[in-house]
Amino acid sequence: MSIPDEVKRRRTFAIISHPDAGKTTLTEKLLLFAGAIQIAGSVKARKASRHAASDWMEIEKQRGISVASSVMQMEYRDCVINLLDTPGHQDFSEDTYRVLTAVDAALMVIDAANGVEPQTIRLLQVCRARNTPIITFVNKLDREVREPLDLVSEIEDHLGMEVIPFSWPVGMGRSFGGVFDIRRDQMRVFRAGEARHSNENDELIPGLENPEIAKRFGSAFTKAHEEIELIKEASPEFDHAAFLAGKQTPMFFGSAINNFGVQEVLDALVDLAPSPGPRTALQREVQPDEPKFSGVVFKVQANMDPAHRDRVAFVRVSSGRFERGMRLKVARTGKEIRPNNVVSFLSQRRELLDEAYAGDIIGIPNHGVLQLGDVLTEGESLQFTGLPFFAPELFQAVEVKDPLRTKQLRIGLTQLGEEGAIQVFRPQAAGGALLLGAVGQLQFEVVAHRLKTEYGVEARLMPSRYTMARWFTAEDPKAMRKFMDSNAANIAHDVVDAPAFLASSPAQLRVAQELYPGITFHAMREHGGQVFGSH
Repeated sequence: MSIPDEVKRRRTFAIISHPDAGKTTLTEKLLLFAGAIQIAGSVKARKASRHAASDWMEIEKQRGISVASSVMQMEYRDCVINLLDTPGHQDFSEDTYRVLTAVDAALMVIDAANGVEPQTIRLLQVCRARNTPIITFVNKLDREVREPLDLVSEIEDHLGMEVIPFSWPVGMGRSFGGVFDIRRDQMRVFRAGEARHSNENDELIPGLENPEIAKRFGSAFTKAHEEIELIKEASPEFDHAAFLAGKQTPMFFGSAINNFGVQEVLDALVDLAPSPGPRTALQREVQPDEPKFSGVVFKVQANMDPAHRDRVAFVRVSSGRFERGMRLKVARTGKEIRPNNVVSFLSQRRELLDEAYAGDIIGIPNHGVLQLGDVLTEGESLQFTGLPFFAPELFQAVEVKDPLRTKQLRIGLTQLGEEGAIQVFRPQAAGGALLLGAVGQLQFEVVAHRLKTEYGVEARLMPSRYTMARWFTAEDPKAMRKFMDSNAANIAHDVVDAPAFLASSPAQLRVAQELYPGITFHAMREHGGQVFGSH
């Protein structure tokens, strides 16, 4: 098959949601319906040995939450689907944000009892900023939940996009009868249970005006019938171009735990979601079906295999065809690599991979050669933009309990910092303890746990006086030097050696801005020290 044909077959999307909306469950059920796994692990059975197929890190198994984004590839209806599961917890929003730079569409999971929650809004804003097409799945209809019409208007308010229901629930909780497929004009009758792997044996009743549906489902159907008529009047027609531009979202209802409504979502991903599109580099626009390979590292994960102390760089293929053993140039360093043990993922199951195309996610095990944001090409120098690091809002100083393990602490923190799990700052002043900067408190707990289990280091985390960090740049090197010398006690360098000003209050930052007008302070850093987003 030619490169353009292979690219057309690709669908690469992320699942986003608030914690506990059922995202990991839906992820597994999509794998199950696509035939990629035979049995779904249960996240809820936290003490059991079977855990969610997409949660592999030890702390995730203990907590029952997704901490690291994981990648799964499957084939369904002659399409290659790359599914990226993201951490729902807001403390890991940076990782999720970077994952969203690597996908062409998003699947938003909403808990029908809770509606649109704060973390969902944050992620939606990211998708909106990138005009990422979004498919909406309203989950947990087998419970007592909110009115579906309320959910539609709430999503429209928060998203600022039109919601187009493709299906509509008949009843909820104990009276949940199923969903009515508006486009096919038929009702799919709900059956509880996790045994089904397809919709083949489901009972279908045709026709919104069919008296049999009214007879069987009574008042629940009467209400649904009225709402469907209302929606048909009030909702615009589904417009595929508007969906691709991020202006409309098709909406589906179901119950992932009962395998109900899952196949409709899988079909929608194949039928509606876009194949990989062009990617913008500083030099030019890169087309997915170009003959030459290019790709960008959007995530680095340390110790996926603790036995080998390896680090896997997750690369989104931007163009062309990847072949095992091909010569690739790392644009940042100019170094050449010839990766032979490149893997594709089904969660923690890895398979050696011989080839990949634009849209695919490949894993390149390496020992620190590849960093977040690195671009790999067949020789051309390209820089892709938009892989952000946010200024941390929480700080803790870190020391090692056993001074003999100081070296291991530094190695561990360097690797975890390069991975983007936490931000590590090295104070300019001699003898200062290393500082950890985080967006959320849970990041500190995860790092302490990983230092202990993966690097054998007992770390002591202590409060820090700092409350904010800003990267800074200056056009005049002398102004830069003067600022750094005068504020040495507040200057630290991050993992790529970019200097940052650490402040203990907003007032302290304001004073610095007034005293040093030649210095520009930034709340966001793109990889490689390029900075933008001045504040």
